[in-house]
Amino acid sequence: MSVIAPYDALLLDLDGTVWAGGSAIPHAVENINACAASQCAVAYVTNNASKGPDEVAGKLQAIGLEANPADVLTSAQAAVVLAQRHAQPGANVLVVGADSFKELVRDAGFVVVDSADDNPAVVLHGHNPDTGWRQLSEAALAIRKGAVYLASNLDSTLPAERGFMVGNGSMVAAVTNATGVVPEAAGKPGRAMFDLAQEKLGVHKPLVVGDRLDTDIAGGVAAGMDTLHVLTGVSGPRALISAQMEQRPTFIAEDLRVLNSCAGDFSSLAPAAQGGFTAEVEQQTADGVVIVLDGGNADATWLQALRTVLSVAWSLEGAPTIIDVRSASPVAGTAIKAWW
Repeated sequence: MSVIAPYDALLLDLDGTVWAGGSAIPHAVENINACAASQCAVAYVTNNASKGPDEVAGKLQAIGLEANPADVLTSAQAAVVLAQRHAQPGANVLVVGADSFKELVRDAGFVVVDSADDNPAVVLHGHNPDTGWRQLSEAALAIRKGAVYLASNLDSTLPAERGFMVGNGSMVAAVTNATGVVPEAAGKPGRAMFDLAQEKLGVHKPLVVGDRLDTDIAGGVAAGMDTLHVLTGVSGPRALISAQMEQRPTFIAEDLRVLNSCAGDFSSLAPAAQGGFTAEVEQQTADGVVIVLDGGNADATWLQALRTVLSVAWSLEGAPTIIDVRSASPVAGTAIKAWW
């Protein structure tokens, strides 16, 4: 039986969840491998379209994960599926993206072009560190001539070893600014990638795991799947407290150690009063809400404090702005400092 029962699969984000800039995030590799060894299916669902499944699988293997190309689903793959709904095989497609993205497009029966003069039926836009003004301009020209604009994903940033780099969404924004056309996106936060992953694995109840509320978690929620948010990447406590309904995870954990420490019981990871903490609304004005955190056992953790606050913040009608969280006890004060 899987150690994460009742779930039969993990749908894992990569950047900020499994690795950062290609280096394994602490506790990720050994805990994912342990899940895989316990009859749990594992798939890697990534918005990064700059690398093909073979290359991604190779990088996963290099950090010690037991992965193969069939375990990887990229937004580039999902984008090709989306393109097939707009154009017939043999149609010209202008690809702004990596060579691996272009190869996927060719494999789907399209003709890859790099000029608007070739009258492409579709412009596919995915992340590529080498994309520059010329490529973006050809895309803009093609779109103005009537090509359908599709993006692999709309992530504004890309986590890397040095920090957050410019993501595909920021490059897409340049084309949108020049054309007025907002592309349909194949990747997260849409549900398509999660539906494809579930179908590919043949599983019934997957658990979506990610670090970013507006993509990983929102996509899992849109797909009707339970979600686990890990605090190893983009979205931290502040983002969680202010999260809108469609971006609220089922469970919150510090990192992937939780996959094997919970023995399948994730109930303690859900927002609820815990660790001896209590939380209540101190005031609610037109500007927002102030929540007061009190109590806390001597051995209580900052994460228990956060889940306690979330249980109140997420219960408020109308999803008001949380303008402050204040402490009413020394333990609460220490906890808030850890994540505020």
